[in-house]
Amino acid sequence: NGAGKTTLIAQISGVLPTDMGRIVFNGQDVTRLTTHARVRSGLARSYQITSIFRRFSVLDNLALAVQARSGFSFSLWRPLRAEHAIFHEAPAIAGEIGLMDKLNHAAATLAHGEQRALEVGLALATRPQLVLLDEPMAGMGPQESARMIALIEKVRALVTVLLVEHDMDAVFRLANRISVLVNGRLIATGAPQAIRADPAVRKAYLGEELAA
Repeated sequence: NGAGKTTLIAQISGVLPTDMGRIVFNGQDVTRLTTHARVRSGLARSYQITSIFRRFSVLDNLALAVQARSGFSFSLWRPLRAEHAIFHEAPAIAGEIGLMDKLNHAAATLAHGEQRALEVGLALATRPQLVLLDEPMAGMGPQESARMIALIEKVRALVTVLLVEHDMDAVFRLANRISVLVNGRLIATGAPQAIRADPAVRKAYLGEELAA
């Protein structure tokens, strides 16, 4: 805790302004872009605390996310083709995140792990090139964590994922490349096996007992 992981995610996504330096994504300097502009450029983020519309159904949550990306407004005069596109794509995303059977359930009635899966679905609805996942397994038990890991494995086959997570087993299973922060400073970057063997990382995060 306090290493700067969420701060890094917040700066990349535009929630927190930078004090210095630049943020470059796909060759474009996005440092001064708003959060919405960064979403349009291909960045999508989930939060440590769920940010869903709790009173809306799963379908409506996803439809709103698709609508926001497409630029169509919800009105009586919206073209029928736009409505069809939105309400065809939303169920498809629900299927990808394992919530097809909860399509008409209010988000507030979902289990915690299902709410986090819905949040991942909202990010996917923006058709991102990079998904920022900030502790998606926070507060989950073993079964929910296993389902989230399986979902992230599906997501990373579609888009690049930047994952912040305390569950080290999940990190080593999911990551192709790991960067380690201590007090806001990068102390190591590399493949999982290299990070696991790094003395500084073992001392800072994996525990002194693992060095024995």
